[in-house]
Amino acid sequence: VETLKAVDLIACEDTRQTGKLLQHYEIRKSLVSLHDHNERQRTPELIETLKGGRSVALVCDGGTPLISDPGWWLVHQALEEGIAVEWIPGPTALVGGLALSGLPTDRFVFEGFLPIKPGARRKRLETLKQEGRTVVLYESPHRVVKTLQAIHEVCGDVEMSCSRELTKKFEETRRDRVSQLHEHFTQHAPRGEFVLVFRAAPNPA
Repeated sequence: VETLKAVDLIACEDTRQTGKLLQHYEIRKSLVSLHDHNERQRTPELIETLKGGRSVALVCDGGTPLISDPGWWLVHQALEEGIAVEWIPGPTALVGGLALSGLPTDRFVFEGFLPIKPGARRKRLETLKQEGRTVVLYESPHRVVKTLQAIHEVCGDVEMSCSRELTKKFEETRRDRVSQLHEHFTQHAPRGEFVLVFRAAPNPA
């Protein structure tokens, strides 16, 4: 909140969502949108703003910027220009989902969202099947049933956890075999954003 009050400009994924946050804290600042579809085009003007001595905060709708959210290109370009970048710790669903999974947390790989196309999704899962580390994925409610089915087909009936709406009112984590989770979410319409955690390969000897 102190940072949002102090900066000159706020770059955000959705000005409407960030506007609600600022209104709640009675903060009046100029907003510019920075999302997946305009980041490359918007970054040069933000870099010029920073080079001109003004400060910019980057926020996303939920979670942490750059982690399956916009912002990487802006940060990359700022660092290339020798502009100082500071990080403010905040929530990220992948860490919460991993911690709640009951699966090993000492070594893990975060894959973000799997490809949408079935063939590409299956190919990625074939690679993850060989992973000795715990695998963490994000998935939307619209695709989670298909993703669970694909995991079952490629990796077998692995133990998994499905967390949704982490840190929100309807937070839920279900732990079971992927076949049982698939059956559950086939019968109960998935709601909210999901974190899927599983371990396909057995522990190394």
